[in-house]
Formats: sequence, structure tokens, C-alpha cells
Amino acid sequence: MKTLNAHLTRILTTLAIVTLALGAAQAQVIMPSSQNTSIRQNVFGLGFFGGASGGLGLSFRHHLPSPFSYQITGGIIKVDGKLRSDIGFEAQYDLARGGGTRFFVVGGIAYYYSGGDNKNDMTSPTRAGLGLGGEWVMSGGLHFVAEGVFTFFSDGNIFPLPQVGLYYYFN
Repeated sequence: MKTLNAHLTRILTTLAIVTLALGAAQAQVIMPSSQNTSIRQNVFGLGFFGGASGGLGLSFRHHLPSPFSYQITGGIIKVDGKLRSDIGFEAQYDLARGGGTRFFVVGGIAYYYSGGDNKNDMTSPTRAGLGLGGEWVMSGGLHFVAEGVFTFFSDGNIFPLPQVGLYYYFN
């Protein structure tokens, strides 16, 4: 009986501590300011991006004066007579935007080529994706982008894959 009372006391004490901690944590929530953080002008970015449904290589981004953005990414390399290239397009819609961050929904499509003699050796060259992404200011105009995208391959496979990018923004 003594161990049962000790067990119940520990459980009740733990529940009380968790309840108090949750109450204190909720009291520390900082509500976003009510000021408008939308972009009021066109903003352009250049950088590098890598992802199965967004392309791999040099990338151009255009933030419209609205919650919409798009990016075009492409890369090309030729080694030992074998050409490898890709082109990708993404459309993004901001769900939340702060001073140095944004959270967005993303959809993209990309085409990959690897081969020679005008024959693509890839079994699944076309990919499309849908997911969520985030963007964070690293310093000045330099931004880091990370996305989690469900990627649909043209051979029927679907994989949840990451995509990352690094951009420098200018007006």
C-alpha cells in the first residue's frame, strides 16, 4: 500500500508540474504584429537551388507585390560525351510572412536529361511536387530556403523529399 501511495503521489506531482509548465509556456507566446508585412514592390533573387521537383542549378526568383512568387532553376554539365541537364519551375504562395522569414505552399515541376545521342537514359525524367517551405534571412540580402515536398515521378513513384536553396535578393 505504501508503494502505491508513493506511485500515486509521483504521478500527481508530475501532472501538476506539466500543467503549470504548459500554462507558463502559453503565457510566453508572442502574437505577430498587426502591421502589414506583405511585399509592396517586385523583388528579385539569384542563387542556387537543388530539389527533385524544383530543378538543380542556378536559380532566379521573382517575388511579386503580392503573396505570389515563382522561381526558374536550371543546370547543365557535359562529362565524357554524356550531357546532364535540367530545368525546373516553382510557384509559391505565402501563408505567413515576418520581417526576416516566410512560410509558403509550393508546387513545382522539373525535367531532367542524362544521356548522349539525343536519348535520355533516365527512366523517370519528369517530376512534379507539392509541399511546404520556409525562407530565412541569413544576413543582409542572403536568404536560405528549405522545402519539404511530396515528389511525383513519371514512373509512378511518390517520395517525400527535401529541397534547399540559397539566394541573394535585390530590387
